[in-house]
Amino acid sequence: MAKHNSHRAPGRPVNGAARLAYKGIGGAAMLGTVVVGSAFAAQGASAAPAAPAAPADVTAVTPAAPVTPVATASLSSGSTLYQGSRGDRVEDLQQLLNDHGAGLAVDGKFGPRTHAAVVDYQRDNGLQVDGRVGPQTRASLNGGSSDSGSTSSSSSSSSTSGSSIVNIARQYIGVNYSYAGSSPSGFDCSGLTSYVYSKVGIDLPRTSSAQAAGGTRISKSEARPGDLVVWSGHVGIYAGDNKVVDAGSSKGSVSERTIWGSPSFVTYR
Repeated sequence: MAKHNSHRAPGRPVNGAARLAYKGIGGAAMLGTVVVGSAFAAQGASAAPAAPAAPADVTAVTPAAPVTPVATASLSSGSTLYQGSRGDRVEDLQQLLNDHGAGLAVDGKFGPRTHAAVVDYQRDNGLQVDGRVGPQTRASLNGGSSDSGSTSSSSSSSSTSGSSIVNIARQYIGVNYSYAGSSPSGFDCSGLTSYVYSKVGIDLPRTSSAQAAGGTRISKSEARPGDLVVWSGHVGIYAGDNKVVDAGSSKGSVSERTIWGSPSFVTYR
């Protein structure tokens, strides 16, 4: 039987797959041709600095457009507004009430819904609740102080207003009584009260019955100088100390006298 010669003939090339070890550069034994190649590649690599990271995307910021202020309505000074009033000032009133959540139609007509919204606003803001928009309610709607802390200030203002009403009324003591008169040339009872109140910016209805119905009914103990004293078919201005300034046909002129009978008291402040 022939025997295989396990000895390589001199000069026979070494098969790459059969090689077990190869002396690589630096004397280290490297296994396999792939490893040898990797060693050469690793040794040949240079320690180059890392490439700088690409800058992050920058989102352009567009400046915000300027905000245009929204025009806010304001209520100009003038006569007191009440149910039945109409016009541009009522529209301004309705817009201001809507700013406080009233939800009114801005139609310039002071009807029951506007009256109810005024009452709600006055109640919520510590004002005299009468459904009428006079100086105090107007100032509050225009941005004046209207919290409960302003109550003492409001009371002081009302007191001053009441004194002014009485003082103005007293200027006309002695003026002749004139049926349907509403000027210093002659007054009837409601003509005097409406004329005097207009001097302090409060617009009263013209007749005594309408004046009695348009304000807020109060007790005598609640009455302050400047409120109205009301009898059936007659009205005057409370002067305090159980006195009234009125234009009475029985007296024939404007006078200040002691209150008689059992009248009612009405306030518009």
